[in-house]
Amino acid sequence: MRILVVEDDDRVARGLVTALRNARYEVERAATAQRALGAAPADVVLLDLGLPDADGFEVLRRLRDRPHTAVIAVTARAEERERVRGLRAGADDYVVKPFGIAELLARIEAVLRRTRTARAEAPAEPRLEIGPLSLDPGLREALLGGEPVQLTRKEFDLLALLAARAPEVVARDAILDQVWGASWESSSRTLDTHIASLRGKLRDPVRIRTVRGVGYRLSADAEPA
Repeated sequence: MRILVVEDDDRVARGLVTALRNARYEVERAATAQRALGAAPADVVLLDLGLPDADGFEVLRRLRDRPHTAVIAVTARAEERERVRGLRAGADDYVVKPFGIAELLARIEAVLRRTRTARAEAPAEPRLEIGPLSLDPGLREALLGGEPVQLTRKEFDLLALLAARAPEVVARDAILDQVWGASWESSSRTLDTHIASLRGKLRDPVRIRTVRGVGYRLSADAEPA
């Protein structure tokens, strides 16, 4: 199992990395949000919310886009409202500093157990096929012409929704509600950003078409965008 430690305090980070490696985890450390978001996928991310270069909650939301990654917020913010905010932002658990290593290891093990159970109990879903594009919702695997396509969690969810409804048009509000949830607080420009990213990862004849004033649809034909 691979753990990403996102912590800007060198002393704290060294202690965490040493303890986790002694527990036989593969560990990488990132001192900034930029490095954390550029790191290779991990099974668990230990995320300090007080990073020097970005808001920790925004980093948390972006890390949640990664498929099969659990995030444990590790922070000095002990107030109940901060814990609730962290959990609502997508944290799988919330650990307040200072903490004991034994407690942290137990929380990591609990999160990993929940993750494994969720994967094992997830019902098998049919593969979605749109031209050369193939999506496996259970494995969260995307293939284009037989080659893997690297997608974030939200990109996969968005593409799978469009594929499941193809060739129908899916309204913007329906996409935001189903992919991000009704309580999503950001503007719908977030959707536009994800659509643009997906378009960059797909190729003809698979295209995401804009239906102005309505939403988007996925197609695998030769009609103009």
